[in-house]
Amino acid sequence: MGPEALIRALARPAADSSDYDLNPELVLPPGRKLRPAAVLVAVCDTSRGPAVLLTKRASGLQHHPGQIAFPGGKIEPSDGSPEAAALREAQEEVGLPPAAVQVLGRLPAHETVTSYLVTPVLAHVAALPALRPEAGEVDEAFLVPLTHLADPARYRIERRQWRGQWRQYYAVPWGPYYIWGATARMLRGLADRL
Repeated sequence: MGPEALIRALARPAADSSDYDLNPELVLPPGRKLRPAAVLVAVCDTSRGPAVLLTKRASGLQHHPGQIAFPGGKIEPSDGSPEAAALREAQEEVGLPPAAVQVLGRLPAHETVTSYLVTPVLAHVAALPALRPEAGEVDEAFLVPLTHLADPARYRIERRQWRGQWRQYYAVPWGPYYIWGATARMLRGLADRL
């Protein structure tokens, strides 16, 4: 799947998503402040077909240690745009040079339970260079076949307790990697559009 198919997917209408999509009974606090963040949803050409770049967060991190995530993070005032933030974070976290990335557009925003409003930036990487995970932030960078992530039937709904309440979420495991929560929800949104 080349960039043309991804651009067509971007043109299809889709609503914003959140970690609360599967939990309508949860009441969101009024006046909550959401911090802006951006992630890079990089679809990379490989010899086995297109694949999505994901990371396993470092096990020593204070927030979300060991979880599977897109490269990304907070939008800094110096970034200027979600695209700039996503490219900066991808370079910092896994050594992906911005020049290797073709930004295609934005997927719908996603609100997390940790009070971030995440802008997923969809991109194409025709020639993926050797990646260098930043030891303090990322334990591993890896690729998941887009055919796996683009199939809505591969997603399942699971649940666990969070802050004393049961919360349902999407999961789309692949091999040894347990992809769940916000990352799986954003991927499920892309799958629905593809």
